[in-house]
Order: sequence, then C-alpha cells, then structure tokens
Amino acid sequence: MPSTLNVAEAKAKLSELLARVEGGEEFIIARAGKPIARLVPEAVVEKPALKAGMWRHLVPDDWNPDDALDEDDPSFWGLPADAEV
Repeated sequence: MPSTLNVAEAKAKLSELLARVEGGEEFIIARAGKPIARLVPEAVVEKPALKAGMWRHLVPDDWNPDDALDEDDPSFWGLPADAEV
C-alpha cells in the first residue's frame, strides 16, 4: 500500500521520494487529506536489440536492388510489358 504525504512534505522531500520511487516504492500526495496525485515508478520499456540480418527474412533471396525501382520497366508504371515508357 502506498504511503500518503501532504503536498508540503512531498515538496520538502522530493529528491528523497524520487530516489525511493526508483527503488520501487509508490506514494500518494494529498491536499487537506484528499489524494490528488500518485508518484509511481515509470514503466520500463525494453527496446529489442538490433542484430545484423534480423530483417533478412523479409527480402527474397533472388532480390536485386539494382532492379528494384527500374523506371524504364513499363510494369513499374503499371503498364503492359510491350508499352513504351
């Protein structure tokens, strides 16, 4: 259960409270006995590690980057193969 502090006490001890929150504690800040805020640790979101070749499965083995965007190819423009570009 989180500890409850009044605004003045939280203001006076903010650095200490933040250190304790980093350690996993939670606090409720109240004004005139009425809770107005909750001080909780930020959720940690781990980013996946980027590894060489991790996207390789998305590219076909026969893909040639030199042919990928050939503007001279009529099919690039959605035209029939015998059309002139």
